Amino acid sequence: MTTFDTLHLEQTSTVDRIAAELRRAVFDGELESGTPLREVALAASLGVSRPTVREALTVLVAEGLATREPHRGVSITTPQAASVRDVCCARLVLEGAGVRRWRDASPEQRDAVRVSLEAYIEGVHADASYQTLNERHLDFHLSLVGLTGSPRLVAMQADLATELKLALAQVERINRNAHDQAESHAALVQLLEDGDLEAAHAFLEQHLVDAQEEIIEALGLT
Repeated sequence: MTTFDTLHLEQTSTVDRIAAELRRAVFDGELESGTPLREVALAASLGVSRPTVREALTVLVAEGLATREPHRGVSITTPQAASVRDVCCARLVLEGAGVRRWRDASPEQRDAVRVSLEAYIEGVHADASYQTLNERHLDFHLSLVGLTGSPRLVAMQADLATELKLALAQVERINRNAHDQAESHAALVQLLEDGDLEAAHAFLEQHLVDAQEEIIEALGLT
């Protein structure tokens, strides 16, 4: 590996670290929607160069967590009702495809759904933090897409989850007791175990519709 390659690797690693820290602050509700992300201030507080911060912000913009506007710089994205609905619509396509493949999925793929459900339920019973429950909740839905056996679809779902976390972080800031859907998810898995895939798909569809409207209402969006 050349000196240039080593320097590039170190720079990339630092950018990833800064992006991860900013992402965490967003998901933990420390950075609210609309908060400006000033390069100079961030570089000083994080102990890195402005170009490194600029690259990290570019990553967040690409993920939809931040918005770059001409003459106004970068700020934390403000969730919009249309965007929340679009994300949930896309999730139905991906998760619905997984639900319909339950019978054809491998035992390992079906077990992943069961394990993720158990982890979510355990978190609820243990009164885990909102952030932990949020992660386990989204992991469960990711496991549904895993039933398709398509790494590309799983990656698409993961990207959607990143967008959704922004809205959920803002919901948490407004309503700190908004999250306990373990029984609903258990009911969905039971329909899958019973082999009633049409009922499971209909259940999932209603679940996502309800979820999007709860998020929109909590954020005061229209």
